[in-house]
Amino acid sequence: MRHRQAVRRLDVEELEGHLRDQLGALIEAGLGADEAFLATMVWTGNPINVKREVLIGFDLMLAVVVGLVLYAASARDPPPPDFFDGLQLLLVVSALVVDGVALAAIAARISEFGFTPNRVAALGENLILLGNLAGTALLYARFLRQRGSFAPLERWQIAYLPEYVVWAGLVVVAFPVAFAYR
Repeated sequence: MRHRQAVRRLDVEELEGHLRDQLGALIEAGLGADEAFLATMVWTGNPINVKREVLIGFDLMLAVVVGLVLYAASARDPPPPDFFDGLQLLLVVSALVVDGVALAAIAARISEFGFTPNRVAALGENLILLGNLAGTALLYARFLRQRGSFAPLERWQIAYLPEYVVWAGLVVVAFPVAFAYR
């Protein structure tokens, strides 16, 4: 909003102050910082002005969730679903929500400021994470309802690892050519 001439600086500062007050009130009411942030974004309906550092934090958190799922899948014993499997599904669904917010913010930044190597790399990474997390959530839900075994979830996670490697390779090899780095 600061980049648009029709919006005055004082209006932006007033809006930022209001959002900070709302965020603080939600935290005081007992929500965690992440929950309060997401609730404020849902309430305002505007994830566009998410700062770059917050998006990087989201991506790091999503990578940690994928790592936890990989670890849990590799360390799990074969018995039927238990309480921790339900928690794992809740974690994956929460990560899907965060990824959706991040994708909306990235798309808004691209539409407002244009394409850059960093934005395209973040968009690709978040789309890959979205696919991985959505498939993981579906397979975990089937497993928890005892409509499938845990093996498809393990295979899904292992089969998705090359997607990350290919994307990283494209970013390292093709981006310098595509974006004319010198």
